[in-house]
Amino acid sequence: MPAELLDLFLTYLSVEKGLSRNTANAYAADLKKYLRFLKEHDRQAEKVHKEDILDFIEILRSGTYSIPTVCRYISSLKAFYRFLLIEHRMQDDPTDNLQMSKKWERVPKALTVTEVKSLLDARFAPKTALRDSSMLELLYSSGLRVSELVNIRIGDIHADAGFVRVLGKGSKERIVPVNLRALERIKKYVAEERPGILKKRQSQYLFVTRTGRPMTRQRFWQIMKAVGRQAGIELSPHTIRHCFATHLLEGGADLRSVQKMLGHSDISTTQIYTKVTTDRIKKAFKTYHPRA
Repeated sequence: MPAELLDLFLTYLSVEKGLSRNTANAYAADLKKYLRFLKEHDRQAEKVHKEDILDFIEILRSGTYSIPTVCRYISSLKAFYRFLLIEHRMQDDPTDNLQMSKKWERVPKALTVTEVKSLLDARFAPKTALRDSSMLELLYSSGLRVSELVNIRIGDIHADAGFVRVLGKGSKERIVPVNLRALERIKKYVAEERPGILKKRQSQYLFVTRTGRPMTRQRFWQIMKAVGRQAGIELSPHTIRHCFATHLLEGGADLRSVQKMLGHSDISTTQIYTKVTTDRIKKAFKTYHPRA
């Protein structure tokens, strides 16, 4: 692929698809591996058939690649061929109807309510305790993606109405409820701690660092890992998002409402969480029923 076309593809991912630069670069790295595969098999990207792509995916699956990584490659290829269609370099999309096999589905890990409570009550670094605990509270309260969380601006929080405005994947805006505990903690952070972190600097972002810049995904990941170690739990920001969805469904929420709150464009993505709740029901039955 010519370098200028790759640059155009990265711009397409960032602007049209709303992906972060890191994610766009990961897609580009996937694409380079795919293009090497085509070159080794004397194929051209603009002239492949669906069978060629399936051969590439099968090589990934038979190697050391995890299921999420293989699925990311599929997403990368789908985005690439949509881009080639837009650029009028192809007339048909060979990835059309290419989906992750049902057999590949990985049931997301969700913590119990008790485990989540232990995380919310964890000890945070004293100088940024309000900020870090507010972020964790909001993450669990509203089921945000970590990229959405770190990009929240002050004006996105509507405390009186009890919701946060979120800019999700593909620059799609949605409104998500926020519970009272999270709102109270955010108010305290903004009033008592945020000014000290900024040191007279100005920022439109809600969660800021001592450089005056918004919190990064990587830094928040480190904070979550530290909190998880305290509780003896393997933790990531996405784990809390899983908990948000699973606990809502276990409490009786309807699937469509959970889909809207999570920002899933396809309800089949949300349906994965129903498998989690079913597994928990089975486990509870086997554990507590006298005849199980």
